[in-house]
Amino acid sequence: MSDLFHTATPFNPSPLAAELRPETLDDVIGQESIVAEGSILRRRIAAGRLGSIILYGPPGLGKTSIARAVGNTLGKSFRPLNATRAGVADIRKIADEARMRPTLIFVDEVQRFSATQADDLLALCEEGIVDFIGATTGNPYHVLTPALVSRSTILKLEPLTIEEMEQVLQRAISHLRSSGITLKILPEQIRVIAGRSGGDARRALTTLEGLAVGHPRGQVVNITQDMLDEAYASAPVNHDRSGDAHYDIVSAFVKSMRGSDPDATLYWLARLIHGGEDPRYIARRIMIHASEDVGLADNTALQTAVAAAQAVEKIGYPEAKIILAHAALHVARAPKSASACRGISLALENVTSKPPIPVPLYLRDTHYKGAASLGHVGYKFPHDDPRGWVAQDYAPDILKGDFYQSDAREAATFEKRADEYWERVTQSPQQRRSWRK
Repeated sequence: MSDLFHTATPFNPSPLAAELRPETLDDVIGQESIVAEGSILRRRIAAGRLGSIILYGPPGLGKTSIARAVGNTLGKSFRPLNATRAGVADIRKIADEARMRPTLIFVDEVQRFSATQADDLLALCEEGIVDFIGATTGNPYHVLTPALVSRSTILKLEPLTIEEMEQVLQRAISHLRSSGITLKILPEQIRVIAGRSGGDARRALTTLEGLAVGHPRGQVVNITQDMLDEAYASAPVNHDRSGDAHYDIVSAFVKSMRGSDPDATLYWLARLIHGGEDPRYIARRIMIHASEDVGLADNTALQTAVAAAQAVEKIGYPEAKIILAHAALHVARAPKSASACRGISLALENVTSKPPIPVPLYLRDTHYKGAASLGHVGYKFPHDDPRGWVAQDYAPDILKGDFYQSDAREAATFEKRADEYWERVTQSPQQRRSWRK
């Protein structure tokens, strides 16, 4: 949608990130899997049949830049739409223009499109009237309508590496120099800016621009450590607690605990804490994995996790970080057993997929008069035996070994000691999980 305010020349200079926006795909730094020769995007462009594309990834990775570069490469009019303001009438107006000149419609934050808007736009794409690129920071499979997902090619952008970020910054330094601003900045300072950007090129360029502006034109700007410290004193934390970054970091955290890597556990925990994650949420994740991944190998892991969850209810940050580290490291360092998690999952699968098994008469309730007359007799009380155990079937033989299988390994875990104890008592081997190489 175009009006007086969209077409007027802006009073303020463009941000550095906008000035450095690449004109072609060859100018794009990073995202090799998307922009490289032979990629699906390049092949679509070469065939002149772009269709519907969804670019997906965190902010500052170049989604808008790639979309504009595609428009330039195709030689098509680039028409951005605001997903919250544009209506079906605006889309159809652009479609009328597209019948007279080739047009690429770009919608940032396309997840804000209604189903009606998306359907109308997709119909135009399928008729070949326009090409369409949508951008979103959310996972398309979670935030977009099924129709838009099924009819689009989804391309995921990854955060830029430190080396790629350094290329972006060097390009920016050269651009500033050509406009009369010369920065004297050390390679290690460039690397700090690159590293602290979190793969977000816009953030890195904004930081560099903040260091460069406000100095007399023509004067060499000497970047000092104090200037860098000031730039990052109130820098925002790059952690979206509702997006993919959140779930990816949580996934890395719990997988590091499961994998018994204490350093990785502490690193991903630190990322969550630094991102302002609720300590109660982190404690809940630790509790889950104390049973899911440690389980019977070390029953005290769950006790530690529960104690940590109770403690962080009373103790907030910054001290809560120590309690969370204590519990997370217990889970990471403990021997592992998945027998509890696996066993209940198999039992539930059986219950939901097969006919119910009747309760044997001798296991049925006997607390009321008349139970014996109904045949509820024959139960053997284990405590009447000196071993504390009697041979007795509690479920049909068809279930024996179907659910619980010990994960006892070489370590002297609770599960290993329990296996050895019950083998002595029952004079029969315990069911263990078979390990296939």
